[in-house]
Amino acid sequence: MKAVLGKEDYLEYFSRVLKKLEQEKDYVTELDAATGDGDHWANMYTGFKKLTDSADDLRGENLGGLMKRCGMLLMSGIGGSSGVLYGGAYISVSKAIEGTEEIDLETCYNILKAMLESIMSRGGARPGHKTMIDALDPAVNVLRRLLDENQPECEVLEAVKEASRKGADATRSMRAVFGRAVYQADKGEGHLDPGAVTMYYQIEILADMFLEKLK
Repeated sequence: MKAVLGKEDYLEYFSRVLKKLEQEKDYVTELDAATGDGDHWANMYTGFKKLTDSADDLRGENLGGLMKRCGMLLMSGIGGSSGVLYGGAYISVSKAIEGTEEIDLETCYNILKAMLESIMSRGGARPGHKTMIDALDPAVNVLRRLLDENQPECEVLEAVKEASRKGADATRSMRAVFGRAVYQADKGEGHLDPGAVTMYYQIEILADMFLEKLK
């Protein structure tokens, strides 16, 4: 059996991300309060709430159109730089998967790669700068390598989750190059980056949804 997600699955994905954010509200807010201005959770929650509230309207779009609409909703729904970065990422995804109506792992790679390239282009951050990229970049790299090696899909997905988790965890020892943490004496060293943590949540949820298709 091959793991494939459709439009309805992706709408469910947004709902699951929102639920995860609800569950982790205090934890993410605490992380952000230590290195930023404490609004990362609220911004992310507002953005994904807007996506889930718009689910009925989004069902009328094809998959590429859905991603573009999501990008526009996130730009208007998430405050600060995250809105521009996430919104731009989803708009880039819409171009990368134009004409696609199902998401297999190869398409998932194209989605995550488009997001990564868009975020780096718009924000200027790179791996090691203590941002969401540190959870996304390892997932993209592992996914590409294991797909090229024709590894079993379940093993690929578990490895993607683990790479993203380790990437987020690694931000604890990094010194910030962007954001409020730059102005701290330790540049946030010793603290997890909240953006990397919430990016890991998203990758974990997406991978788990693919894994459910393999059961």
